[in-house]
Amino acid sequence: MRLAVTRRDDTITTQTTGEFFIPDLCGTRQVFVIVLLTELLVLVYTLAVSGLPDYDWTLLAEASLFAQWVVLLSAALLCLLRSGFPGMGLVAASVAGLSLVLVVTALSTLGAFYFYPRAPGEVFDSWALLRNLLIALVVTGIALRYFFLQHQLRLRERSMLQARLDALRARIRPHFLFNTLNSIASLIDSRPESAERAVEDLAELFRASLRESGEPATVADELRLCRRYLGIEQLRLDERLAVDWDVAPEAEGVAMPGLVLQPLVENAVYHGIARLPRGGTIRVSVAVDANTLRAEVRNPMPPERHSGGLHMALENIRQRLQALFGEAAGLEIDDREGEFRVRLFYPLTVPKEQP
Repeated sequence: MRLAVTRRDDTITTQTTGEFFIPDLCGTRQVFVIVLLTELLVLVYTLAVSGLPDYDWTLLAEASLFAQWVVLLSAALLCLLRSGFPGMGLVAASVAGLSLVLVVTALSTLGAFYFYPRAPGEVFDSWALLRNLLIALVVTGIALRYFFLQHQLRLRERSMLQARLDALRARIRPHFLFNTLNSIASLIDSRPESAERAVEDLAELFRASLRESGEPATVADELRLCRRYLGIEQLRLDERLAVDWDVAPEAEGVAMPGLVLQPLVENAVYHGIARLPRGGTIRVSVAVDANTLRAEVRNPMPPERHSGGLHMALENIRQRLQALFGEAAGLEIDDREGEFRVRLFYPLTVPKEQP
């Protein structure tokens, strides 16, 4: 869901696809913040009017009752009518929201005068109505401006996040391409038919790996990508490459960002199996544990290692996971006793790179 802002001359128009700058004010946290801020404003107003020596508790109670009524009723109406605001445009929706608060303030002021106990012969104070409307106008204008700036900040952060994700994906793809082309090149002279089949598999691989970042993907999709890549490497390494899969059935339908697991398998081949004269076995396990997806790739490692490219690829994946899921996701490395293990984990939520 995105909101596009375009500037024509000095007029800002908005085009929305389901998101608007006025937030949902009906949530528990939002209501609590609204009540707290309103009471703080009433407290400041009462202090300014009555002063500390003779603090007017009655004024505090009456002003709190009136202000909370106006604010909560306005928030409830904005929440109910919020779905219709995006189609009105930014200026029209802002004016409509402001007008709604002013109408609620005016009606509440009139209702307080006619229904709240008053002294005999007391007449309606039009200046009090004007005062309440001006206060509502200023406070609501500040709140709408704050909501708009917060929304623009979220959009800017989202754009920066998407650009960062695209950059990280772009750094992974050439690495994948070069390694795969090297595998195919080694087959052209000795096994041309296998090389031709590998090129066809590579085309299918890139059709999957070059999809847009916003398209949904699952663990099953990423495993399919891994199997195609390993199929190409199997043609080059033959019996030196063995794979042991341990995938929980319930994990295959879980959402997974593209090109997260496949580079780990690629590194296991390129930095592990391919450098061992006798090869070895890559073990891939994926499971769901306590609302967290956990995946592990294990492979034997040669005594002499060239880990520059390995660490770069792992750091790219780590950054992508943390950009998508925050601190709840991560990537762990365990390198001991001639075996290299990489574990990744993230919560079972929709990645941020998906709309």
